[in-house]
Amino acid sequence: MDKKKIKEFFADKKNRRFAGLSALTFLGLIGALALQAVWLYNTFMFVQSDMVSQTTNLLEKAITEDTFIRLQKLPLGTKVQSRSEDDRGRNIPEFAYMQESLDELNTPLSIDTLSSIYKNILQEKGLQSNCQITISGNNRILQQTGSPTISIFNIKTHPLPLRKDYSIVIQAELQNSHQLFFHKIGMLLLSTTIFIFFIISCIIYQIRIIARMNKIFQIREDFTYAMIHDMKTPLSSIFTALYFLHSGRLDNKPETKEKYYTIAENEVDHLLTLTNRVLTLSKLESHKLEMNREDVPLEPMVENLTVKFTAKAQKPVRFTADLKAPMVYADKEYLEEVLSNLMDNAIKYSKPEGVDIRIRSELNEKYTVVKVHDNGLGISEADQRTIFNKYERAAAGRKKNKNRPSGFGLGLNFVQQVMHAHEGKVFVTSIEGEFTEFALLFPR
Repeated sequence: MDKKKIKEFFADKKNRRFAGLSALTFLGLIGALALQAVWLYNTFMFVQSDMVSQTTNLLEKAITEDTFIRLQKLPLGTKVQSRSEDDRGRNIPEFAYMQESLDELNTPLSIDTLSSIYKNILQEKGLQSNCQITISGNNRILQQTGSPTISIFNIKTHPLPLRKDYSIVIQAELQNSHQLFFHKIGMLLLSTTIFIFFIISCIIYQIRIIARMNKIFQIREDFTYAMIHDMKTPLSSIFTALYFLHSGRLDNKPETKEKYYTIAENEVDHLLTLTNRVLTLSKLESHKLEMNREDVPLEPMVENLTVKFTAKAQKPVRFTADLKAPMVYADKEYLEEVLSNLMDNAIKYSKPEGVDIRIRSELNEKYTVVKVHDNGLGISEADQRTIFNKYERAAAGRKKNKNRPSGFGLGLNFVQQVMHAHEGKVFVTSIEGEFTEFALLFPR
């Protein structure tokens, strides 16, 4: 019960750590997007303010031009009100002082003429020429061109006075000026979009790494518990055998004494094989292990393994061999270990009534092919994609019951690593509930 609580404690701690990292990553993404949004908003407002100032200056230029055109139509010597000495410090355009006199002289401002002049000026500057001009006074519209539209891309100029007391003002509004905005900040939007996608991609990649790390932690934890569980039985058997042998109780029972010696020897061999396999996998992955390849006769090796597993198996096992290729160019020690792993798995993952194992060999243009076929439990299509990964086991080996086959998920990864070291290949063909066949391809 204590072990279970400890395992649950560490699992809960790991899950909380993973959840914390995920939450921190998500908050980082939200923060980055928020900063980008604030930056884009401030840039948009700055560009809008700059365009408002620019279009206001152009409107002022258009009104000045229209005013001078009307002044030229007046008879020579006609007096028009202008800025006085007292008005020099006031920030009021010169044309504002002239409009009342021009109205009295029957040359009022024509909003249509002004609109035409303003559009020409806008076109000369390469700006949007679709605009609306409004003259208003006393909080009501006096004159207006076009019809109003509502858009966040509309640019409304500052109101300009047509009277020095601001009783009548004029204002222009450029409508649907999104092209102007995109022209101004298009590259910025493009670079920002690319940057946001880059940030999102990095964070997604980080989340995947965290998830992969979490999976690795889970695999490592499962492997540790599996190793402790599966090593406990042979260690207990060795301890029991040594206890009885050391006690002297079996001195008068040579057959029983020999039996206990055999049990201890087999269990020690089992542990030593497992240890060597883990070390070999480490060397293979770091490319520190060299294959001593030679022509190895298959028949005596298969016969020895057949005798070994027939005697060792606790269920009926029937072997057949069809060795059309009598020799394999391989490392003898590792070839035997690979075949031993595949035979051992065939027996482990088989039905209680027994298993038929068939070993075949053949030649093709490039490879010597060795196949190990059994009529056991089979492997699902989903498991076939992962069984060669380290610590991965098929569904039958993952079932949590007392009768599940022992092991750590190292055998098939060992087979794959050895085949890669031989510059060869390994393939699996299986139908769940019917058969499994492993094909080993050794370069000729």
